[in-house]
Amino acid sequence: MKTLMKLIVASTVLLSTAAFSAGQPISAADLADIEKQGKSAVISTHADWCSTCKTQDKVLAVFMKDPEYKNVVFYQVDYDNQKDLLKTLKVRTQSTIIVYKSGKEVARATGDTKEAALSKLTRQAL
Repeated sequence: MKTLMKLIVASTVLLSTAAFSAGQPISAADLADIEKQGKSAVISTHADWCSTCKTQDKVLAVFMKDPEYKNVVFYQVDYDNQKDLLKTLKVRTQSTIIVYKSGKEVARATGDTKEAALSKLTRQAL
């Protein structure tokens, strides 16, 4: 039984980490810090059941590794569990990506999955 519990806990940790492959989880404090400190950030709204979100994650994960984005922080909002933050961000649907530059929102898109479109969007954070 103990072995089974360890496997369940390990699987849960692994799955929750995989869900945020295109950014770290964001909190209201993180958002306030972006705005107060004038940071550049890309915030994606993710739902585990959303195929569009999964496609976006794959593209955003590549951008995260690009040295060009070294000063941009990538975050994810959990669409199913962070309703208050969604209201603050004025997000009504999953697969919404919001770009901040110098602490201010400069761009937003919903449902884009093409690499070229996401590149054009996220480059606005640079």
